[in-house]
Amino acid sequence: MSINATSSREGFDPPGNCRFAIPKKGRLYEKVTKMLKGAGIEFRREPRLDVALCVGKPITLVFLPAADIAKYVGEGNVDIGITGQDIVRESNVNVTQVMELGFGKCKLCVQAPVKKNLKSVEELAGGRIVTSFPSVTREFFKEYDEKLGKKTSVNFVSGSVEAACGLGLADAVVDLVETGTTMRAAGLEIVHDILQTQAILISNPHTTHQDIVDMLKRRLDGYITATKFVMVMYNVSVDLLEKATVITPGKRSPTITALDDPNFKAVSSLVATKDVSEKMDQLHEIGATDILVIDIHNSLM
Repeated sequence: MSINATSSREGFDPPGNCRFAIPKKGRLYEKVTKMLKGAGIEFRREPRLDVALCVGKPITLVFLPAADIAKYVGEGNVDIGITGQDIVRESNVNVTQVMELGFGKCKLCVQAPVKKNLKSVEELAGGRIVTSFPSVTREFFKEYDEKLGKKTSVNFVSGSVEAACGLGLADAVVDLVETGTTMRAAGLEIVHDILQTQAILISNPHTTHQDIVDMLKRRLDGYITATKFVMVMYNVSVDLLEKATVITPGKRSPTITALDDPNFKAVSSLVATKDVSEKMDQLHEIGATDILVIDIHNSLM
């Protein structure tokens, strides 16, 4: 059933709303819904329904398999979506990449049994390749087939790609690698990287809701910044101010405020969360006092 039929029947898609497709389940769903909540995009999803209205915004969320989202956005069935760069490439549709979201990072690789001891991906040209990404895989091997005068056989499977070599169904596979644990357990190794991928926000190039696309980008940018930084506040004497601001230069520059004591200044600066303990030690060593670290829930830069 189409999105139009489903949403109209349930009455959950008011005319004129911007349709926003997000993954309907799994780790991507959990990360996306947490990010939307942090960005102030609130909704309530009724049980067994794949549409939901956002509170206070003319946005209809549509919950779809991640593998279908790029196609729906490209064809204009929805205005905006969140999916992987690998899915966009495989779907071969015209969409606008609005922004990278910084999670779901992995890479699409050619993998072959370790025991083959392959030195080059060219050795697989003309062989049997099993993958969930047939379009990208055919495009990749086309160069080698033309160069060597061979025809690589590419077969699609929807899951458990890594088992194909062990079952004698393939000479190699093309699959996503995140940590490599599954790949190594199957006795495979990376022969060649095809592409790096992560979750991205995409839009239809002809959407009539560009204002909402811009608003979402602004809010998501702010939330992502808030998850990567904390605010460090401290007092420091005027003669040590230059040294202190070298330690905490901020995202653009620190905020420096006068105190009642003219010999001291108060400094506020954004610091990367991963660096904050080291920065606090450095500030303490030069003589800064009253050092505080404050979590940021959201931001607008």
